Amino acid sequence: MKITAIPDYCLGCGLCRIYCAAAHDGFQGNVLRAFKHGSPLPRINLINWQGLTYFNVCRHCQDAPCINACISGAMQRDENGRVYVDNSRCVSCYTCILVCPFGHPQVSRERPGILKCDLCRESNREPACLKHCPNEAIIWDEESGPTGSAKNKVHGE
Repeated sequence: MKITAIPDYCLGCGLCRIYCAAAHDGFQGNVLRAFKHGSPLPRINLINWQGLTYFNVCRHCQDAPCINACISGAMQRDENGRVYVDNSRCVSCYTCILVCPFGHPQVSRERPGILKCDLCRESNREPACLKHCPNEAIIWDEESGPTGSAKNKVHGE
């Protein structure tokens, strides 16, 4: 289960980050309430490289190096295949950051522990970044998309 960015369609608007942050803040994705009560933290990064903008998101690897290297057992996989971090177990050794071949897990300066995409596992719906991308630059992987209402498209088809 993973999502993929299409840099050619990304506008660089940052709505993926805003909705990601709001989805993880305790206000059930309500952007206004989330940002009125502080600065919620997104689980994805926007990258601008050679004129293309796309986001860096967890690939939820089948043989996830972050899970294998985690010394405290904080990096885990749920029953749906989503890789997530249990920050109550995280000892901030940052080994997951060192071993991730995609550079996804991030250090949070605002709170202890690691931030990483968990495909919005708390809501058990399609990820907020996917749902709110205005240009459909974010898609579910063709072979491992979720069941239910999530998008499973490729542009131009």
